[in-house]
Amino acid sequence: MTDAERIIWRHLRNKQILGVQFYRQKTLGNYIVDFYCPRACIVVEVDGGQHYEKEAQEADCIRDEKLNALGLKVLRFNNNEVITNIDGVLNCIYNEIKNII
Repeated sequence: MTDAERIIWRHLRNKQILGVQFYRQKTLGNYIVDFYCPRACIVVEVDGGQHYEKEAQEADCIRDEKLNALGLKVLRFNNNEVITNIDGVLNCIYNEIKNII
């Protein structure tokens, strides 16, 4: 795991947000997602710098569309957001879960 993934995982594991379970490195279809909450049908992706390249952005868009087609909502945060604003990231995840469950 990257530093950013370790930081967010500390807050997602053990049902710390609204009592929902998250899984790390979960296989969904043809993809392995960073974090997955089956109860809320949410995927959380933590993106490193390579995701800013055009080809990676196009691949991410296709990936998100396919995950959306499975009924999943994809939340993407970059490493810097997680490291410098973990409270904001967690608030966003909390609000999404709260709106769903």
